[in-house]
Amino acid sequence: MEIFSQTVVSGLLIGFLYALIAVGLTMIFGVMDIVNFAHGDYLMLAMYLAYWSFALLGIDPLYSLPAVTLALFVLGIATYYLLIKKIINAPMLSQIFVTFGLLIFLRGLAQFLWKADYRAVPHGVLSGSLQIHGVYIGIPQLAAAAGAVVCNGLIFLFLRKTRAGAALEAVSEDKEAARLMGINSDRMFALAWGIGIASVGVAGALLSSFYYVFPEVGGNFGLIAFVVVALGGFGSIAGAFIAGIAVGLVEVMAGYLLAPSIKFVVVLGLYLVVVLARPQGLLGKA
Repeated sequence: MEIFSQTVVSGLLIGFLYALIAVGLTMIFGVMDIVNFAHGDYLMLAMYLAYWSFALLGIDPLYSLPAVTLALFVLGIATYYLLIKKIINAPMLSQIFVTFGLLIFLRGLAQFLWKADYRAVPHGVLSGSLQIHGVYIGIPQLAAAAGAVVCNGLIFLFLRKTRAGAALEAVSEDKEAARLMGINSDRMFALAWGIGIASVGVAGALLSSFYYVFPEVGGNFGLIAFVVVALGGFGSIAGAFIAGIAVGLVEVMAGYLLAPSIKFVVVLGLYLVVVLARPQGLLGKA
């Protein structure tokens, strides 16, 4: 029973982090109808920023989190104005090539600058574990899950309770109608990219405290983010949050009940079943 409880807790902890990574991806798609294939590689950049802050300046990832988040927010806005803005009205195939090319560029840049070495933050502020009724909970993982819940909650409140959030929702519903109402869609697109990339900044800083940093690290998390977004429904913040937790649980339980080597097969199988039964996802619009 303790092993089962341990497995469930581990699935929940990683699921919250999956949800945070996916929220940024679904926000960008929901507002602009553009799929950012480089989303996972922004996570990789955030992890490197947190790591080098620790290695060069001695700043723990927990303390560098605000600076990393701000840096990724600015990088997201810069990406929009320098690259994405030019392809908003381009054919979908062109948009896919551009964001996929951005993925290759960021990954290649990381390999050129920092090689393929695996790096880690040793003995950070977040270390050790808690034991509750025989279940061990890693403090770094618990902090990452808590940070993911808080960040997701703040994004949800921003969209529901602020004028800028309402403007983003309006642009996602109907860009032309929003423009006629005086909403600057260009600024909203930039804001969506800023918030979307900042969310993986938070995830990357938290993840770097207990996960290896290397140029390919964004690949697996990026793939999981796409599965989570498709399950939850493209453009649905709540759907991404629920689906992230579900994917985390399914992945860990599959590794426990079947075999660790096929846990991703089970996750992708679940994705195919949901997509075939409900193509718009759990909370997506029909």
